[in-house]
Amino acid sequence: MGELVDFFVRSRNFILFVLLEVLCFYFIINTSNYWSATYFNTSNRYAAKVLAWSNAANEYTRLRQVNADLAMENQRLNTRLTRLLQSKPAAPAEYQADSAFADRFKYTVAKVVDNTTQFANNYITIDKGTDDGIRPGMGVISPTGIVGKVKVCNRHFSVVTSILHSEYLVSSRLTKAGDVGTAKWDGVDPHLIKLNDISLTKTVNKGDSAVTSEYNTTFPPGILVGRVRSVGVQPNKTFHDITLLLSTNFSNLSFVYVVENRLQQEQDQLEKQVETEK
Repeated sequence: MGELVDFFVRSRNFILFVLLEVLCFYFIINTSNYWSATYFNTSNRYAAKVLAWSNAANEYTRLRQVNADLAMENQRLNTRLTRLLQSKPAAPAEYQADSAFADRFKYTVAKVVDNTTQFANNYITIDKGTDDGIRPGMGVISPTGIVGKVKVCNRHFSVVTSILHSEYLVSSRLTKAGDVGTAKWDGVDPHLIKLNDISLTKTVNKGDSAVTSEYNTTFPPGILVGRVRSVGVQPNKTFHDITLLLSTNFSNLSFVYVVENRLQQEQDQLEKQVETEK
C-alpha cells in the first residue's frame, strides 16, 4: 500500500495533467455539435473494426467444431445416397434390390491423426478402433473420393493402408468407357495413380472419371478414384497407359469415413465354400 501511495505522490503532476486533458476533451465533445458528431462517428468506426476482428477470431477458433459437424453431416448424406443408389442400380427395370443389400454399407466418421505420403508404402492413422466397430478390411473414403483400407486396429485407433501403397490395388471403372481396370500407385507422385488393364478398343479421353467398380466388397460402387490426366499406349501391349489425377488430396486429409459392408462376411464365406468344393 505504501508503494502505491508513493507512486501517486511521485506521479501527481502527470496524473493531474491526464485528468485535466480528459475533462477538457469531455467539455469539447459536449459543447460542440461538430466535435460530438466527429467523436461518435470515429468511435463507432473503430468499435466496429474491433468487433469484426473479435468475430473473425471467434469463428477461427470454431473451425474445428464446424469441420466436425460437416463431417457428421457428410456421413449421413453418404449413407442416404448409397442406400438410394444401391436400391435403384443401373440394371434392367424389373430388377429391384432387397432392403438388406441396398442398406449394406454403413459409414463411421474418423479423424486423421497421422498420415504419410513420402514413402513407397504409406499409411494413415485414424482415431477410431474396435470400440467404435472398426475392423481390418473395411474401406476408407474421404469427402472427395477413395482413401484406402483398414489394416490393423486396437481399441481406440486404426492404421489404414493408403491407396498410396505400392501393393494396394483398387478395382476401378471408367464411367464413360464402361471398362473395368485396376488402379495402382507407382510410388512417384502422391497426386497421381495409374489405371491399368483398360483395352485399346475403348475410347478414353482426358478428364474422364474413374470410380470404384461393382466388383469389390470393400467400397460402394461409384466412389470417385480420380480423373484421367493423360492417355498413352503401353509398348507391345493392348492396353492404354492411363494416369489418373487422384480425387483425394492426401496432403491435407482431416476427416475420413470408414465404410462397413454388413454383408461382406456372408459373401466371403459363400465364395470360400465354392472354392473349397472345386
